Amino acid sequence: MTAVQTSAERSGAAADRTVQEQYPAGAQVLVRDEEWLVRSSMPTRDDGTRLDVVGVSEFVRDQEALFFSGLDRIELLDPRDTRLVPDDSPNYRRSRLFLEAVLRRTALPQSERRLALADSFLLDSLPYQRRPAELALSGANLRPRLLIADVVGLGKTLEIGLTLAELIRRGRGERILVVTPQHVLEQFQHELWTRFSIPLVRLDSVGIERIQREIPAGRNPFHSFKRVIVSIDTLKNTDQYRHHLEQIRWDAVVIDESHNLINRGSLRNQLAQILAPRTDALILASATPHNGDARSFAELIGLLDPAAIRDPENYRADDIRHLFIRRTKVSPEVREQMKGQWADRGPSRSVHCPATPAEEKIFEELASVWLPRDGSPSVSPVPLFPYTLLKSFLSSHTALKATVSARIKTLEKKDDPHGTAVELAALQRLSELSADLTEADSSKFTALVQQLKEDIGVGPHSDARVVVFSERVQTLQWLADVLPAALGFKGRAARGCVRVMHGGLSDEQQMACVEDFGLADTSVRVLLTGDVASEGVNLHRQCHQLVHYDVPWSLIRIEQRNGRIDRYGQARPPQFRALILTSEVDGAKDDTVVAERLLDREDQAHRSLGTAEAVTGLYRAEAEEKSLIQDLLRGKSVDESLDSHHSGTDGGDAGMDDFLADFFGSVGEEPAAPAAPAGSAGTADPENSAPTRAPGAASTGPGRAAESAVLPRLFDSTAHFLDEALGEVYPDAHTRLELDRDPQSGLLSFRPPSDLVHRLKALPMDYLREQRLRERLLVTFNRRLAEHSLQRARESSTSSWPEISLLTDLHPVVEWLTDKVLVGMGRQEAPMITANVTEPIYLVQGVYSNTLGRPTVVKWMGVTRTGAVDDDMVSLLRRCGLGPNTANKRHYRDPKPLHEALPDILHTAETFLDDRRDAWDEPLREPIAEYKRRLATWHQPTLAGERTKERLADLADSLLTTGRPLLRVLAVLLPDPDRRRDDDGPPLVTLGPPPLSSPAAWWLCAPVTR
Repeated sequence: MTAVQTSAERSGAAADRTVQEQYPAGAQVLVRDEEWLVRSSMPTRDDGTRLDVVGVSEFVRDQEALFFSGLDRIELLDPRDTRLVPDDSPNYRRSRLFLEAVLRRTALPQSERRLALADSFLLDSLPYQRRPAELALSGANLRPRLLIADVVGLGKTLEIGLTLAELIRRGRGERILVVTPQHVLEQFQHELWTRFSIPLVRLDSVGIERIQREIPAGRNPFHSFKRVIVSIDTLKNTDQYRHHLEQIRWDAVVIDESHNLINRGSLRNQLAQILAPRTDALILASATPHNGDARSFAELIGLLDPAAIRDPENYRADDIRHLFIRRTKVSPEVREQMKGQWADRGPSRSVHCPATPAEEKIFEELASVWLPRDGSPSVSPVPLFPYTLLKSFLSSHTALKATVSARIKTLEKKDDPHGTAVELAALQRLSELSADLTEADSSKFTALVQQLKEDIGVGPHSDARVVVFSERVQTLQWLADVLPAALGFKGRAARGCVRVMHGGLSDEQQMACVEDFGLADTSVRVLLTGDVASEGVNLHRQCHQLVHYDVPWSLIRIEQRNGRIDRYGQARPPQFRALILTSEVDGAKDDTVVAERLLDREDQAHRSLGTAEAVTGLYRAEAEEKSLIQDLLRGKSVDESLDSHHSGTDGGDAGMDDFLADFFGSVGEEPAAPAAPAGSAGTADPENSAPTRAPGAASTGPGRAAESAVLPRLFDSTAHFLDEALGEVYPDAHTRLELDRDPQSGLLSFRPPSDLVHRLKALPMDYLREQRLRERLLVTFNRRLAEHSLQRARESSTSSWPEISLLTDLHPVVEWLTDKVLVGMGRQEAPMITANVTEPIYLVQGVYSNTLGRPTVVKWMGVTRTGAVDDDMVSLLRRCGLGPNTANKRHYRDPKPLHEALPDILHTAETFLDDRRDAWDEPLREPIAEYKRRLATWHQPTLAGERTKERLADLADSLLTTGRPLLRVLAVLLPDPDRRRDDDGPPLVTLGPPPLSSPAAWWLCAPVTR
């Protein structure tokens, strides 16, 4: 594929250099005397254009390679050198497969804003989950960059997966990096593969070490795989990985729980500053994206678009609407679409636990010595420490022991023993009071056992599961020791019924806890976890019961905990219980003082607002707790503290409150449906296209979906394409691949050949090993069967990976067969096909690109020597009768006169494209022009700011169409010499004047051989 030189005006050296640096996905290039198919291209700083390619010619067939135009001579193949060859396959199967493969492997142009694949994955059709992808592709932003800030449980991972899938279909997702907290690595990896067929190689600390052992010393480990997922805790070590990261450019980077990036100077922030300028698409995700500080949030938005906010101290929701989306469970579009698919949560139930006599003695000591009500000073000179003691005791006597012991050790190291003597004596009394306490002295433990056994039904002969949260590791470990026996578990069952998860575990240990709890067939019945599991972790697969053993003093943290089981996909009403320790001691600050009030306020906020984070306006769990304790020290109640922050009477910035009200009140409203762009991927008859628009997709609105892109397809389904491709590539598949097909269920089972096994290395290692995929693959187009396999995996004790995967357009098996079909056609060969036409019609692909090598406009044309052009190739082929029932009469004609006409055909095609280029470019030019207008008003006084402005302006210009179109001859449709114009049968197709009055009349007299 290359541009055709038709005039001297277009042969300038500068223009040639521009064209030669364009290698769009789907182009064929010649490197080192071998032919390669371009998968993606990206400009580099020093080595020209980087090309990711797969071998086409026989010697390098199916081999993957990386070339740089500055280091290798890379030649785009000239379409004038196309060889026209006969197709002797039954029903022109080889030609139809080849044309379909080219359609599938050609990236959708940037001008196609509509979603193309949303209906083809293993997920429910929920328009609200499509909107982040629609926003990313809308053109409102210069690049696909956005912050997905939906509240806990709405399905951000699915929204990310859908966005990445659409980028991949556009040739903008070859190199993907996903960065998550360590405990959700496998969960994220699992969702993207099982739902979207997007494989991510997990590079946890062990994975990176393994790769570094296998590759040459000094080699970049991130070059080994194109799509990886890595823990932010691993990657934030910028001293170790900075050099590797600085040498990589990504198509897309995803950073989950991105609120952790805000603190300037932190390792996580440094990591984000390295990655953001080295990727095209950037997706940030966080349910709590705002810390209440406008400048900090502006820095987060600046990662997406440095010029989005002019004044970081003064900006509005409208300034960043194109970069940010946020919905809650009570948002109209979510509420309407989730009817019947997400069970409503029950109220948070307080379980009062009257303190035992031993616990009352500790309450007395705390109330009289550490937290006196009469205004006398506390025994501790550290104002907040008495509340640390109180919270430890409200968790458990073991947590209190640990806190007291740690404080004693700290004081004993001080040089002023006299100044600490009083506090040390008070600590020793607390230590003595708690020294001999056991589970029999714990009112909350007794209540927990009763709730688990009698109300929830946890026991040796029950499948009931529950997650129990506590802030203190000591409490979790103590519960793990004493709880199994109290619930009636004995022997081996006692060891396996309870799992403990906290931040002190390795990433592998944390992931194992989550996986085991999510598998129905494991012995785990109780997951004891700290707040490390309160962000991002799915615990709802087998569980709808949650107990707060102790209650965090933060509305945000309570909401995050509850969101582990109250989330999209929860089939049963989530039930929440909180153990409330009560006391009869006068002045005791038991759980009714703080915890119970916070539970009530979180429940109210959830039902009225859909989220609790805006109640205080502090937007961080740590800030909420610290502020609440300070207000308690001032004598305020919990409600007074919460209400003062919400109203701004605490002395906060009222302007900030107005900003946040505007910010959270308006962002996330539904946009108008995106208009269908001109010059898009093309149109096709709905019966021959997949996917079509979703049901009821005429417009957006609650329960409505935006119109989907109509992909040009010759086959009525991917299943039909795969079936015929297998027959063409492996006519002996039943013996060579040991292919077994179940026509009733749609299950395909086969042994993968070596070249497919090579591609499977990109799949998750656990999945490859556990399902033994190198030996046998089980795949299907049956969505129900795939869903059933996924559900069955969740009920297995051996593996959470399903044995059967859904075949989507992105599945490695489909991509492998598509490439096999493409390389089956020889270098620059185009088939000759007899069809219902009156004159030869050349099928030509025309692609305009920008300087980055990405397609901006893609057209599929039928062209004749009379100068007629039809730019709807799929419809043309259908009218010409080319299909699975087309008889191949094997009319072999002399291709020489056809080949001699190629320069004229290509000139006609290029003229046609040039005449319409401006109109097709319009949807692309206007958003870029609007961005440059906004950029012109963005002023920064620093030199770095001006350089950023110049870089963004250059980037905007690089997205515009440039140079001449790249043309490729795909096939030639020929008249059937056995048919007369007046014969009965389908009407003959003509694109121009009658053949006998045109220069094409020579064709009717050309010699025919059989």
